[in-house]
Amino acid sequence: MSLLETHGVSVRFGGNVVLDDVSLTITPGDVTGIIGPNGAGKTTMFNCVTGMQPLASGRVVFNGRDITGHGSGRRARLGMARTFQRLELFLSLSVRDNVRVAGDIVRANTRKRIDVEAETDRILGLTGLADIANENVAGIPTGRARVVEVARALMTRPKLLLLDEPASGQTEQESERFAGLLRGLAADGIAVCLVEHDLPLVMSLCSTIHVLDHGILIASGTAAEIRRSPAVIAAYIGAEGAA
Repeated sequence: MSLLETHGVSVRFGGNVVLDDVSLTITPGDVTGIIGPNGAGKTTMFNCVTGMQPLASGRVVFNGRDITGHGSGRRARLGMARTFQRLELFLSLSVRDNVRVAGDIVRANTRKRIDVEAETDRILGLTGLADIANENVAGIPTGRARVVEVARALMTRPKLLLLDEPASGQTEQESERFAGLLRGLAADGIAVCLVEHDLPLVMSLCSTIHVLDHGILIASGTAAEIRRSPAVIAAYIGAEGAA
């Protein structure tokens, strides 16, 4: 059963159609990918899902509930968390405090009971950040800073985790560890969805892949199906990437 469904989502900026009648699903326990050329509407889709972008038409359904009219804060409280294409971290704080602050906010603004210190330690261990927990986040490599964003999102105990280009700046080794982390999160029942340009990562990690081009959903399927799609080959991955 899907956790998230979008039905006919369309977005227009002035006379420009950014998303055009996009319907897709995201399922608990799976890692889902959204790929496509620059400007295809991928981040706009995340903004629609999280309530940061009003829809021209369509609906967003989360956990069986129509949340189209809900704001981003209410959606977060229902169990959505996201990271951003541009790093959004507190650069004056340590890795630990960047993670911990999310727990403090959750405890102060919801009914969730959370031992912030214990949960921070657990998340730091889970994400492989314990060794740099006390370092200032401004001084760590970009690849690990991306993981700090994921760790902070996990402090909210999300049902749906949306990651916008999370592997950007990661080394090959970091990317492999990161893939293992996402597989583990999905195995624990979280619905994970990533927008990503690292096609080998997406193809090896995602059980379902949605492909956008100029705001239109041109294909959905497994990695094997996406590689064989003439529309995807022509619009994005090319013959070499399909091999």
